[in-house]
Amino acid sequence: MPTRAIPLLAGYDVVSRLGRGAGAVISLATERATGRPVAIKHVVRRVPADDRYVAQAENEWEVGRGLNHPYLRRCYDIARVRRWLKTRELFLVMEYVDGERLEDRRPEDMAAVTAVFRQIAEGLHALHQAGFAHADIKPHNVLLAANGGLKIIDYGQSCPLGYVKKNIQGTADYIAPEQVLRREIDQRTDVYNLGATMYWVVTGKWFKTMIGAAAPGTTRIALESKRGNEPPHELEPRVPLALSKLIMECCEAAREARPRDMGEVLSRLEVVEHLLGRRGDG
Repeated sequence: MPTRAIPLLAGYDVVSRLGRGAGAVISLATERATGRPVAIKHVVRRVPADDRYVAQAENEWEVGRGLNHPYLRRCYDIARVRRWLKTRELFLVMEYVDGERLEDRRPEDMAAVTAVFRQIAEGLHALHQAGFAHADIKPHNVLLAANGGLKIIDYGQSCPLGYVKKNIQGTADYIAPEQVLRREIDQRTDVYNLGATMYWVVTGKWFKTMIGAAAPGTTRIALESKRGNEPPHELEPRVPLALSKLIMECCEAAREARPRDMGEVLSRLEVVEHLLGRRGDG
């Protein structure tokens, strides 16, 4: 049974709370007109520091409203409560996904793992074709749906391809060197984020990019980022050599050494799937 109507958002009833994240409360709700289940992100600006959460939700709307792909979460609607010309409260209505985060449910069968990687790459390829980089791919932002599919979620840090951000944005264990250096974000940034995600999924370990403070207010990156990172097949013998090589190349610090785009990543993942199918094991 619905618990209450969402204030100032006519047409929806809250069913349950799904969780919290990025300064928001996310709830499962029902759209009255259609009976469709939706996820609603509710952000409230209480202090000036909350402006970033409002901005991220606005950004998610701008990216997600134009998407229509089975592996990308869609955004359906947005409602804002303004006072003194400033957004004080925001409701983002999104596609509801019944599933678990990849970080909470790592597949163990190697064929299933590779299928998940391929689906993520397909979703990112579609996002790039729409003109955006996700810029925060990690296991927390991939939902494995109960029906067997998946959804890439959270476009709060997404940006147009070729964009240069003023601030460092990303997640420490998956961030690409160019994000730390505040350089241009492109398809290969997502290739790196995906590579670091794949590394964690198959090994249970984080890929270590050597990032440290060189002087107050500055950041340095040791470009030999593979230092201290054993190839996945050495840590987990079940990982095919072709997949291990792909992961390590995706995680190259120099972006020109990575696969050039998700199309290349997809082609190589399809080869791995073919090899696993021929081998008949996972």
